[in-house]
Amino acid sequence: MKRLILILLLWNFNYGLSTAVQQPNILIVLADDLGFSDLGCFGGEIETPVLDALAENGLRFTQFYNTAKCHSSRVSLLTGLYCDQAGGAKLNRGATIAETLAPAGYSTNMVGKWHLTDQPTDFGFQRYWGHLSGATNFFTGDNTFRLNGEKWKVPATLNGRPFYATTAITDFAIDFVDEMAAGEEPFLLYVAYNAPHYPLQAPEDQVAKYKGRYDAGWDVLRETRHRKQVDTGLLPAKWKLCPRPAHVPAWESLSSDDREWEAARMEVFAAMVDIVDQNIGRLVAHLKAKGEWENTLFLFCSDNGACPFDRTRGKELDPWDPESYWCYDVGWAHAGNTPFRLYKQNQHEGGISSPLIAHWPQGLTLDGGSDKTLRATSLGKVTDQPGHLIDFMATCIDLGKAEYPESVGERKVDPLQGKSLAPVFRGEMRRGHDTIYQHFGTDRALRQGDWKVVAAKGGKWELYDLAADRTELHDLGEKHPQRAKKMITEWFRIARDVDRLKPNQLKPAKDGFTPLSFGPRKDPGAGRRKGKGGS
Repeated sequence: MKRLILILLLWNFNYGLSTAVQQPNILIVLADDLGFSDLGCFGGEIETPVLDALAENGLRFTQFYNTAKCHSSRVSLLTGLYCDQAGGAKLNRGATIAETLAPAGYSTNMVGKWHLTDQPTDFGFQRYWGHLSGATNFFTGDNTFRLNGEKWKVPATLNGRPFYATTAITDFAIDFVDEMAAGEEPFLLYVAYNAPHYPLQAPEDQVAKYKGRYDAGWDVLRETRHRKQVDTGLLPAKWKLCPRPAHVPAWESLSSDDREWEAARMEVFAAMVDIVDQNIGRLVAHLKAKGEWENTLFLFCSDNGACPFDRTRGKELDPWDPESYWCYDVGWAHAGNTPFRLYKQNQHEGGISSPLIAHWPQGLTLDGGSDKTLRATSLGKVTDQPGHLIDFMATCIDLGKAEYPESVGERKVDPLQGKSLAPVFRGEMRRGHDTIYQHFGTDRALRQGDWKVVAAKGGKWELYDLAADRTELHDLGEKHPQRAKKMITEWFRIARDVDRLKPNQLKPAKDGFTPLSFGPRKDPGAGRRKGKGGS
């Protein structure tokens, strides 16, 4: 059978036994700005039957962390290091998964959003198609699209269909699978969808599927999603739904025009997530047809929590018009991260919690293993063991029989921070991270066991017992000042000595909390054509 690699043949005195070690294909799929609760299997109402089925027959992680921002999550995913430790977008102190797996015999391909320095083909990926930018127009693309290092002009149609970035990413992923499957090597395929990152753009027929579904508003949506999370067994009821913050208006306080506009925006977002799910279905079906699926480790997660930034322009245009540029705002982002607090960029749980799904027919032990660490829910097995994007590199090294390099070319590589998830896949309790460090901008956090300190926008540090209160409602800093102080000191040590933050990023926290503001709400009805724009 293809990809059956004979690593060692041992003969004992009784004529011996042969042992074969098989390296799996590795398929990493990254969504962009997807909230913790947006998928059906994580509490959402958006139609994601493909991912829901993979979760039901695979494994969901309830406490898996990203870095709360697009480019930093990509750095950590690819290198197994904290972002600044790896050299940030330049990756000048890190090796990528592609650079590590290639010497172990892997074909290494990537499609989609890069958002880092240079190009994927400069960092170990043998083939690449996608855009180098942090966001692109879904219908017309931009001038950063590349195919194997060369400029690629976005056409009006691709493979007989109007160009749409999510579909095009999958088209090239399928082409790359065909090429890789023709060889004998195992493969790494990294699929980085730009969706559902703004601009919110989707074909008219896909948006129409969600017409009217969000008319009840974000307050009702959050309650509905949280109820599903608890009722299905994903999250415990003791983690109370965090209240709507002052910077999010009550849905019923909005004017009818405002509610119409807001519902329309969420309809487009839902359509974009739905399209990602459909395209993952296409890719999975193709891998099955090629006989590659049974020994493919599939990992799906998001690069950060839901995004609160409203940078809409062209709201008078329909979201299927290439000239449109819609975003949704903080109200829907708050719902997207149900039941947690805050958003993309923040190091509170809403910003850093990813909906991770693992699926591997030949490799997952779903009976719970000897330690019975997996929980059964009505939507499949889950694990509550914490993990982080830095663990992807260590997992790939472990399962791919690779070695972590000390250098790549002229780059001296920092020691690996991640730890393999393979024991979790076997249903075992792994020796996890003693400390999980988090940082972006002036947002900071550190987790040790079930304890977490966190500060938003350079403000006062807070302390939480995540086992009892993962929605971060009860600050225990004054009750446990010595614990908080010790953890804060450790954050600064890692930030200085490991992550190599600059002095201006190491300023002490302020005495008080920094108010979060997302700007005044503008009249959403102005300039919009009634009955258009998906509403």
